Amino acid sequence: MTHEQLLTFIIIAATVGLFIWNRWRFDLVALLSLFAAVVTGIVPVEKAFSGFADPVVVTVACILVISAAISRSGFIDMVLKVLSRFEGRPDLQVFVLCFMIVCVGAFMNNIGALAIFLPIAISFARKIGRNPSELLMPMAFASLLSGLLTLIGTPPNLVISNIRKDFVGEPYQMFDFTPVGIGICAIGLLYLTFAWRFLPSDRRGQPLPEDRFTIEDYVSEVSVDDTSLLVDKTIREVEQSIEGDFAVIGLLRSGYRTLAPSGRLKIRAGDVLIIKSDPVILKNVVDTGKVSLIGSKEFDEISIVSDDIGITEAVVMAGSELIGFTPRELQLRRRFSVNLLAIRHSDQRRQSRLHNVRFQEGDVIVLQGSLDSMPETLADLGCLPLAERNLQLGRQKFTFMPPLIMAASVFCAVTGLMPLAVAFLGGVILIALLKIMRLNEIYSSIDVPVVILLGALIPVTGAMQETGGAELIAHFLSGLTDGFSVYAVLTIILIATMAVTPFLNNAATVLLMAPIAANLAQNMDVDIDAFLMAVAIGASCDFLTPVGHQSNTLVMGPGGYKFTDYWKLGLPLSVLVVLLGVPVIMWVWL
Repeated sequence: MTHEQLLTFIIIAATVGLFIWNRWRFDLVALLSLFAAVVTGIVPVEKAFSGFADPVVVTVACILVISAAISRSGFIDMVLKVLSRFEGRPDLQVFVLCFMIVCVGAFMNNIGALAIFLPIAISFARKIGRNPSELLMPMAFASLLSGLLTLIGTPPNLVISNIRKDFVGEPYQMFDFTPVGIGICAIGLLYLTFAWRFLPSDRRGQPLPEDRFTIEDYVSEVSVDDTSLLVDKTIREVEQSIEGDFAVIGLLRSGYRTLAPSGRLKIRAGDVLIIKSDPVILKNVVDTGKVSLIGSKEFDEISIVSDDIGITEAVVMAGSELIGFTPRELQLRRRFSVNLLAIRHSDQRRQSRLHNVRFQEGDVIVLQGSLDSMPETLADLGCLPLAERNLQLGRQKFTFMPPLIMAASVFCAVTGLMPLAVAFLGGVILIALLKIMRLNEIYSSIDVPVVILLGALIPVTGAMQETGGAELIAHFLSGLTDGFSVYAVLTIILIATMAVTPFLNNAATVLLMAPIAANLAQNMDVDIDAFLMAVAIGASCDFLTPVGHQSNTLVMGPGGYKFTDYWKLGLPLSVLVVLLGVPVIMWVWL
């Protein structure tokens, strides 16, 4: 063992140890590892930041942006109407949710796919009286399975494709993962459809941030224009056409106000409706009914949102300057450059117009104003911002454009018209130019810690290959497995990767295990693709803990799960992956 190899092993072992210790963030650990590698000379100074220029880092960032655009598009909400057909069939409910996640997660980041379906599944479960914990963990596991289907299903696939390029000169193509992944996904979905019964039935999740307030009590005002689809419809017809909590509690016509108007009353052009609803439902009304929020017309004649102007929810705290005054008295727009769009008033009996409502402690308000100055404005007003609920009021609705951009990017990459990173970068540029997302939303959708992790560890793990460390480990493993069949060695690689993944980030697992597996395959004189695929599957299939993958962590709170709940559902699934995965890998790649 050379001096360089010893230093490399020490640095990587220390990095793995810090990951397992889990006291410091993984991106900080990765940066420390890179710093140590540069200081000791393992990574040359001129290559210290080469990882951040790697196409895989750019591709991961771009996929996160396009995934966020799809999640905001409303396309998924339209597809999910299928769920209403399975209210009395619990097994089919699990299957349909998991199947949708697998389909969507194959072409966007799998964590993003789960994040889209999570609140919808919780709402659906509550609607039909089912415990959300019966749905959420199967959905999380389905999101992990979706990463097995395509090159872009999960960041580790892109990493392992990059490693393959280093060994054989060509990266994996978009659907090279599909022949192996589709069989594992099929068995996994079949298992999850029925195995949700292994989960304890008494788990109760923590409330979501938006559930801590009665969101159905927001009051807003909309103006009915000549082109509105609500003209000549009765109030009852409008209320029945809106899914969710929505009510017209007042109507202003020709200067006269009518409270609790009759459901038979027809809406006319020029009417102002006082409505009570959730802001998310309000957005649907504004988009589909072609009505205008009153507030948006009063805010200096600009659109309700832009790159600088946005929407914020906040709660009026004790001692707030607002308490006891009305928006008209406070002159919010002139003094604070914000506009009141909606309010959830503490006194539910009050049905006054927005500018006549007297604020009380505990009121939840929706404000429009400068995103840059909003934190300071809320502090001046004595209001506390609520957890972001992705309010999109007043934004143009792009239902099909984000999925089409994703499809076009995939097409350009698959056909070879553009390199993968360039194709997805083009998709992000289109999203920005078409104003599907604001620039600040694009940047905030990029998971910076993951980008830091990849950019920092690529040179460090590359040093293990360049110093001969990976080959040394592979020779050692070859000695231990001498006389073993390829089937047995592949099984060992797959199980070892699955065992390491819960303690490391899955991308870090691939960076560690893939070079070792590739060198081991070369020592055994077999195709390295089979061994790389075993690593890819093992890194994606962490079904045993809530901490190995973000999808598992994401459902822990809402599902009310304990640490030990994961292996009850995940251990049999892990065994199925090993029993099916190794034969399929050998059949496809050897």
